[in-house]
Amino acid sequence: MPIPVSPPAAERQLLRDTVRSRIRDAIIDGTLEPGERLHDDELIAWLQVSRTPIREALGDLVRAGLVEMAPNRYTKVATPKAEEAVEAVQTLGVLFAGAVRLAVPNLTPEVTDDIVRAIDVCLDDLAREDGPALNAHAVALFSTYVEHCGNPALVKVCSDVTDGLAYKLRVPNIVQVLHWDSMATSFVALRRATEAGDPVAAEAAAAELHALPGPHTLT
Repeated sequence: MPIPVSPPAAERQLLRDTVRSRIRDAIIDGTLEPGERLHDDELIAWLQVSRTPIREALGDLVRAGLVEMAPNRYTKVATPKAEEAVEAVQTLGVLFAGAVRLAVPNLTPEVTDDIVRAIDVCLDDLAREDGPALNAHAVALFSTYVEHCGNPALVKVCSDVTDGLAYKLRVPNIVQVLHWDSMATSFVALRRATEAGDPVAAEAAAAELHALPGPHTLT
């Protein structure tokens, strides 16, 4: 009989995506801790799949920055490093500031209201100096801008790299690493510009928020 090439290939791709999502979620929610070794046999027993989709998924997560791998030595959950945090937040800023500028003219009143509420949550995180909460809530906030930016290429890039970059911000001293004292001003400026439908001012606020070199005019 003819060898059925296409269906199994599609099935394997879908399985790899499922495996990647489950491992990714376990890393993000802390079930798999930074530095924890990832053994194929344990992953096979947990996920009930063969070795191939697991290795494919782990390769994707290495490229995303959530897993570290040294051939024939180890595969482990990545450990965020303070020296990488500024680079990570600036990279997110380059992507997110562009998404903000593209999205703001397209936002409906309902989405704008959602964004305003999300910014207020971030401001509360800042007031409490809760770095982990701010990280999670800020990613969710800017993901809303990305979702509405109208640029599929930018959406794809952000989808591929946001998790890994945001994960690098999970360092104990993140309050000291970032410009914590000035972030409230930037969030307020972002809220005001978004409500006003001003994409240039919103982009400037997002850039300032992510420690991108200025000058930025915040209103």
